[in-house]
Amino acid sequence: MNIGIIHYQVGHTDGVSLEIDKWKLVLEEMGHTVHLCAGDLGTVEGTLIEEMYHHRQDAKRLNYNTFKALGDYPDEAAYRAELYGLADQIEVKLRGFVQEKEIDFLIPQNVWSVAASPSVAIAVTRVMRDLQLPALAHNHDFYWERTNGVALTCATAIELADKYLPPRDALARHVVINSLGQRELYEHKGIESTVVPNIFDFDEAPWIADDYNRDFRECIGLAENDVMILQATRIVSRKGIELAVDFVRALDSPARRALLSEQGLYDGRPFDENSRIVFVLAGYARDDVGGGYVGKLKRKIEDSGIDALFIEDVVGGRRQTRQGKKVYSLWDTYVFADFVTYPSLWEGWGNQLLEALRARLPIMLFEYPVYVADIKDKGFNAVSLGPEVRAFDEMGLAQVSPEIIEAAANQAVALLTNPDLRQQMVERNYKLGQQHYSLQSLRGYLAPLIPAS
Repeated sequence: MNIGIIHYQVGHTDGVSLEIDKWKLVLEEMGHTVHLCAGDLGTVEGTLIEEMYHHRQDAKRLNYNTFKALGDYPDEAAYRAELYGLADQIEVKLRGFVQEKEIDFLIPQNVWSVAASPSVAIAVTRVMRDLQLPALAHNHDFYWERTNGVALTCATAIELADKYLPPRDALARHVVINSLGQRELYEHKGIESTVVPNIFDFDEAPWIADDYNRDFRECIGLAENDVMILQATRIVSRKGIELAVDFVRALDSPARRALLSEQGLYDGRPFDENSRIVFVLAGYARDDVGGGYVGKLKRKIEDSGIDALFIEDVVGGRRQTRQGKKVYSLWDTYVFADFVTYPSLWEGWGNQLLEALRARLPIMLFEYPVYVADIKDKGFNAVSLGPEVRAFDEMGLAQVSPEIIEAAANQAVALLTNPDLRQQMVERNYKLGQQHYSLQSLRGYLAPLIPAS
């Protein structure tokens, strides 16, 4: 079949874009032709409908006035007019995409669930129904899961959520990425769904240093004997990155630096008084609407005294040149990392967890609810901050107990200095990831959900 995958953006390093890449690969291996359609194409080819981009001012305004407060319009009628007016524009162009590419089957990615641009949900539903196209909705996050709360603001917003987020229709089947979402979708909407977890290609060639990326550490200002602690996620509040700051500060204590110096690093590099432990944030911050979280995080980093680098300007979904400057792929950052932090407070599933397993790197994580419900029982070995936030500080940043942070830093020292312990951990994790979350397993999930023709 000709399959149309629809999202706000593709070709980036966010979790949905990365999953789209994997789904496209597997669907094409199954014999289908896949066409991408989005409001921003990033580094990949597809059909561009700019009105679908969720970072446009009209989309952000509609998002806020749907789920937070109706304050940017003189009345509900004006809000409704913009909501459906933008949907009309998108619908016309979506129909053109379907006709041009002769689409037989739709895969809306998150547009019926997270509703970052509510008008897209309306437009995709109309096209599905009017053209009688079967669809498989891939729902990563739901609007009611937003960590900063949600309140449908008026009758039009309530109607929108009831009719389109997601729609109840015999043409549409639904996939969720965790068992919590499966239960909540049924409780909220009475819609049955299938759990398809995030996956990764564990069988491709390993990520290694090559002629393109060999200068990566030098480019971002790291010396050979510096320790690179990688935070590869987007920079938004639910990622709990402040917990990683506490972890890195503890790791950089005089006592632990002395241990690193005495024992040397796992790969034979020496660690001396000139070596730094550097917290490297590779993800982008544009989803932090208003910049409030980034500002708080930078203040915490400054107060903590740790070395930190924000490198989103040199990292992208693919290797490329941006404004005449070399851009590395997200995978290049893993090649040169010594340790990964993943302290997310909430995740729909957790792409960066799989990436760390794939890269054979040790990982520190907070046991977010989906990890506890769906992943932990697989037996992965990680440095854990536990499943509970102890408190929030005066800036609203999460905290766990100091004892937990200290214990995590001690475990990290062992993994940074003991090559046998490190190798045992990362190889076990790799094999478990390969067993449970490979591309082959995705093919098994999709085969019964998508007709052969």
